[in-house]
Amino acid sequence: MADVEEPALKAAADELASDGTEVLAVTANVSYADAVRALAAATFDRFGTAHIVCNNAGIGTGGAAWEVSDAQWRWIIGVNLMGVVHGLQAFVPRLIEQGEGYVVNTASAAGLTTGPGMSPYFATKHAVVALSESLAADLAGTGADVGVSVLCPEWVRTRINESDRNRPANVPSFEESRPDLAGMREVLHRLVDSGIEPAQVADHVVDAIRTRRFYILTHPTTIEAVRQRFARIEG
Repeated sequence: MADVEEPALKAAADELASDGTEVLAVTANVSYADAVRALAAATFDRFGTAHIVCNNAGIGTGGAAWEVSDAQWRWIIGVNLMGVVHGLQAFVPRLIEQGEGYVVNTASAAGLTTGPGMSPYFATKHAVVALSESLAADLAGTGADVGVSVLCPEWVRTRINESDRNRPANVPSFEESRPDLAGMREVLHRLVDSGIEPAQVADHVVDAIRTRRFYILTHPTTIEAVRQRFARIEG
């Protein structure tokens, strides 16, 4: 397992190890290809293989499309999109070579719908859905026995509403960019607090891997939102 936050990573690893699970914890910033390649190398050195690869790192930053700074765009694209790209580059060739494996890419219901105020988030999550669909098609074309799922949850009780805790120094916060919209932070906190527990999402993921289901939706409301979007497309 890997995380950019070393203390949080260590706490999670210690909790798993206390139950007898063998854990390799690697501090890594998935925005950097070298860091993810090092993670893959360490994984295969330690365990000899990887069976399930979850590209799950993500951050949230928002604003109207014309107001988001270049630095904010680079930050969210680096984590939300290039983090997945780097995971695929580092692990998928090894899965193909060993003849089996599974990849789960975390997108969001925001990868299937759109809305106001979070243009960078919607854009990167749509990209992860498209990338996952293309990955599945590419693997099917090669005949590789490597499965793919894309995870598209709605609100989950994670700390994505506190993404600024890992914000690079050169990236302005949302409040710095739009002080007039500082109240949106509280709205985001309430939405995250209203979400489902991460363990419920994990159950969906495990079931999707076992049944080789590509789209993992955690909320029935997502389908209706997608239908409404396509109704607008159809005109």
